[in-house]
Amino acid sequence: MKKQTLIIIIVLAVIVYIFSLITIIGLVRKSSFISSNTIAVIEVEGIIYDSKSIVRQLKNYTKNPLIKGILIRIDSPGGGVAASQEIYTEVKNAKAKGKKIVVSMGAVAASGGYYIACPADIIVANPGTLTGSIGVIMQFPIVDELLKKVGVRFETVKSREHKDIGSPFRTLTDKERKLLDEMTTDIYNQFIEAIEQNRNLPREKILPYADGRIFSGQQALSYGLVDSLGSYEDAIKITANLCGITKEPQIIKERPRFSLLNRIVSRSLNRLLLPIPLYLYR
Repeated sequence: MKKQTLIIIIVLAVIVYIFSLITIIGLVRKSSFISSNTIAVIEVEGIIYDSKSIVRQLKNYTKNPLIKGILIRIDSPGGGVAASQEIYTEVKNAKAKGKKIVVSMGAVAASGGYYIACPADIIVANPGTLTGSIGVIMQFPIVDELLKKVGVRFETVKSREHKDIGSPFRTLTDKERKLLDEMTTDIYNQFIEAIEQNRNLPREKILPYADGRIFSGQQALSYGLVDSLGSYEDAIKITANLCGITKEPQIIKERPRFSLLNRIVSRSLNRLLLPIPLYLYR
């Protein structure tokens, strides 16, 4: 029995040693020499439900004087309004502090995905990129009829009239619908203002295309919503030129941190009809 216990302890010690070694190697690689020809790449993929990782990367890369520019690769249909706005604000901050920012659009860069691209110095889209979807959506299920059929009902005790607005257990009143319309219109106007300020487009030129429709990268170029057509590799070259890098640029980017919970949330958020406003192309 003692021998088995000793073997288990040794095995656990070896496992801990291996993981420690992997961590040290990762830190060494992360802190390896960065040349003055460095471009940082930040990947925004999937539904934007949390801004922390992207904001942290933007802050860290902005502080590093050896990093000449930041390339943001977007492959996202958008997501939460607040999360999109937080990333948008940090992109603006990075630009204000002197970092050159280029956006490369992948297969989809719509709604919140386009919103966070707006402050970039240059936006590069593929001709077939799906972008646009400028607008706000808010959806939630109403299940009261279903619950009646199975003999279930909910009692609600609330402090004021609108405390349970958006409840799935009853339909909206006309007054509530008006309140939600006013709120989504306000958030929509914030989106339009972001485009106005960063793309130097007058409101009257934006509104005809800001009805929630999607369009190709080539259409977006003709509307003045992106600056150039090209691939990810083209965007790297554009970033290097913008930063005055004449040699082959060194590219650095964070390795994605695997999280099963985050992956489940990211994939299912667009299926959960939550009563929250979204910059999201469905």
